Amino acid sequence: MTKWAPERKDTIAALADEILHNYGRGRVVVAIDGPDGASTGDFADDVATALRSAGHSAFRASITDFQRPRAERETRGADSAEGYYRDSFDYSVLRRVLIEPFRLGGSTAFVTAAFDASRDAQIEPKWLTAPDDSILIVDGVFLNRPEIAGLWNYSVWVDVTRENTAGADTTEAEADRQNAAQALYRKEVGPRTRATAIIDNTDNLHPRRSFADSC
Repeated sequence: MTKWAPERKDTIAALADEILHNYGRGRVVVAIDGPDGASTGDFADDVATALRSAGHSAFRASITDFQRPRAERETRGADSAEGYYRDSFDYSVLRRVLIEPFRLGGSTAFVTAAFDASRDAQIEPKWLTAPDDSILIVDGVFLNRPEIAGLWNYSVWVDVTRENTAGADTTEAEADRQNAAQALYRKEVGPRTRATAIIDNTDNLHPRRSFADSC
């Protein structure tokens, strides 16, 4: 029997409607979490577009733009899965220049990107302001780890039901590192059980909401 496959736009629209129903007023921060191969960035972009189409202010950021310098990221070795999981991102900077000022509201400015990993250099800050009722969507890996899980009003786990969850166009060594880091994250945190919503994005043209886990 052929399984029903929802259109991507319908799944995205339903998720955006749920977020607006519960968090349509004030400053709200949403996490789009998932393994490296789950296309969390594209999914978060589409949610932001759906929110804007509904007439709501939405901003985007990615944890990849809050990485630490290479020397700090690779303290445990360039191929270390534990190093990727524990040392990659500067959560204090994320809080200080993005999450905390965004939540303050009013004329307080915030920055949606702080570090360019390809240049291994800080990004010149571009300060933004937002309306009182605005949603910030942050995508990336490891977003429900204990240090930052409390930052989100709502979190989505974007799942891919395949053994290899590494990002596209990665080397075999990098894929092994990403997969091992995700295994460590799942063991320590159980991100599926921490998420408000779970989306199976194995077929990214037909993502579907999953209710298999308590969340």
